[in-house]
Amino acid sequence: MVYEGARSITGPLLAGLGASALVVGLVTGAGEAAALLLRLVSGPLADRTARYWTLTIAGYGLTAVCVPLLALAPALGGAGLAVAALLIVAERIGKAIRSPAKSALLAEAAGSVGRGRGFAVHKALDQVGAFAGPLLVAALVAVSAGVIWPALAALAIPGAAAMILLVWLRHRFPVTIERRPAAESVRESLPRRFHWFAVSAGLATGGLVTFGLISYHASRTGQIPIALVPVLYAGAMAAGAVSALASGHLYDRWGAKVLYALPALAAATPALALSGSTAAIVAGTLLWGAAVGVQDSTVKALVADLVPAPRRATAYGVFAAVQGVAALAGGVLAGALYEQSLTLLAVVFAGAQLASAVLLTVTLRIR
Repeated sequence: MVYEGARSITGPLLAGLGASALVVGLVTGAGEAAALLLRLVSGPLADRTARYWTLTIAGYGLTAVCVPLLALAPALGGAGLAVAALLIVAERIGKAIRSPAKSALLAEAAGSVGRGRGFAVHKALDQVGAFAGPLLVAALVAVSAGVIWPALAALAIPGAAAMILLVWLRHRFPVTIERRPAAESVRESLPRRFHWFAVSAGLATGGLVTFGLISYHASRTGQIPIALVPVLYAGAMAAGAVSALASGHLYDRWGAKVLYALPALAAATPALALSGSTAAIVAGTLLWGAAVGVQDSTVKALVADLVPAPRRATAYGVFAAVQGVAALAGGVLAGALYEQSLTLLAVVFAGAQLASAVLLTVTLRIR
């Protein structure tokens, strides 16, 4: 709720502070790169120190502090843009710090109820926040006659509530995951099946068009009014919550073969979301949301099943880095193909999803 609420208004905030489109792209791009690539450091650190709760709380704390502080940027004059940029990147670093450790804790906690179900419940609640946060910010901005800072300041409330809950959980549920020996390298500590699956998931991520491109197309063609684009995004988040719960439940019953749904959903997205029909764009956006729901939940359940407990945070860090590089490459490729041919874009991205499905088959057959 806190960070998605902030992300929904980051562009207008930076623009109001004097940022150009290039600066907005650089700041948000640097933030996302930091959120993914720095997990290569935080993941192994969590496994080697076994300080899963410490890193989780530190990462969430950075987000809970940085987002409300963005409310001060408009009052800082010429320094406001630089401060806002630093806070935005720092918030994403907080995500990098907490994510591998948090996923390891989730995998451990979900072991008694089914990891598919455990990660599904987590993702569903995450999507509830992703749905509610932007709507709360939109409502507060509307009430404030277009002024952004009160909405950012209000996000301190759910941030504080989250931190109180985390501290309580830390004392209620101590971690029993054993520490990984420091001498082990990342390559030595992760099984071959994991690497095959990371590449498969990377192709699925790179071959999934971004909401940025979808919303650009929707507004450029005039099929979706700009004022309704956040509502379209909220609908996609709701679809993600449903798909996460469904795929997680089926994962515990049928196993990893349910993950074939991810390349299928992603392959169908461009043809619909980048069409000239309003109904098709809406349908394609909901498919995109459903694919993201599977990608961010049930996929992590298989990672937990492929990697021993003392090495999972490392695995999640490597996994996120692979996805980050793939997402960057896929975003650049999609933008280039969009200007040339939408048909070619759909075909190329469908090919990436087919390759992802093939590598998933290889992963499941390795013993």
